[in-house]
Amino acid sequence: MLSLVKELCLLNGVSSGEDEVRAFIREKAAPYAETMRTDALGNLIVFKKGAKATGNKLMLTAHMDEVGFIVNDITEDGYLKFAPVGGIDPRVVIGKRVSVGLGRVQGAIGLKAYHLVSAEEEKNVPKFEDMYIDIGARDRADAEAAVSLGALVAFESDAVEFGYGMFKAKAIDDRVGCAVMLKLLEEELPMDCTFVFSTQEEVGTRGALGAAFSVTPEIALVLEGTTAADLPGTDSHRQVAVPGRGPVLSFMDGGTVYDRELFELMRELGEKHQIPWQLKSGISGGNDASAVQRTKEGVRVAAISVAVRYLHAPSSVACVQDFDHMHALARKWIEAVACL
Repeated sequence: MLSLVKELCLLNGVSSGEDEVRAFIREKAAPYAETMRTDALGNLIVFKKGAKATGNKLMLTAHMDEVGFIVNDITEDGYLKFAPVGGIDPRVVIGKRVSVGLGRVQGAIGLKAYHLVSAEEEKNVPKFEDMYIDIGARDRADAEAAVSLGALVAFESDAVEFGYGMFKAKAIDDRVGCAVMLKLLEEELPMDCTFVFSTQEEVGTRGALGAAFSVTPEIALVLEGTTAADLPGTDSHRQVAVPGRGPVLSFMDGGTVYDRELFELMRELGEKHQIPWQLKSGISGGNDASAVQRTKEGVRVAAISVAVRYLHAPSSVACVQDFDHMHALARKWIEAVACL
């Protein structure tokens, strides 16, 4: 599982530019798919037959996209101006390495030199419009030869293990969900399953909405990364989830109230099979479930997440064991749903 997560995290797939991730997943999924298609929004929809023929009853989804930026101007001096794609904290990006466009032009995010900052400016969080990307261009002509307006910008980050079973990379949210679905595709499944590798989750769960209308499932399982705040200075009741304590189960978040029966089933399976799990204690955030749940006459939804520190940052951190436990719990849950 870890090697697959590593490979996926090293790919660039800022929302609306998931092509590289989709091509990788398509190649990995092809030997196990009954059918496979890409829809108008770029979702990769893979159907695999299981031991029990249930058609489109169950859909699993994980999003391929990651947060990043988009180039919206080039200065006379050859610096790139940009806007965020998805929710990014401007405090975490200054000085970070990025790659721009399909050619992966290398750059760094810059800001006014510190010795020029006024006392008043020092008190405030810099805004994205005050930052720029330095690609080493001498002037606008140089920059325009390498980069076009509208080019997507992704963080550059290694994918490495460190410490006591921890893993650091960009885009763990939600390449870990994609990796779990690829592993499930390799297995003999107890029922028919439709796997949706969705697009544009980070800018409003847009891909999943179209995919769910197309697939029309009765039940859906969302595999995600979620916020961990187990950090110094954070009160215990605000920590939400902790890496290493198992997959995170949600009863409600900022976009969805999850199906009670499916949620309780998940908890029971974790206890029965001794798979560690934890509850997401904060009612915040959201994922593809909010779009899928509202599709047509409604869809019953459940979610399993991995706790991720520094979500939507150049380097996120998660626990390797949680990846395997997420896969194990998802597998047991599919087996139980096949009997519903």
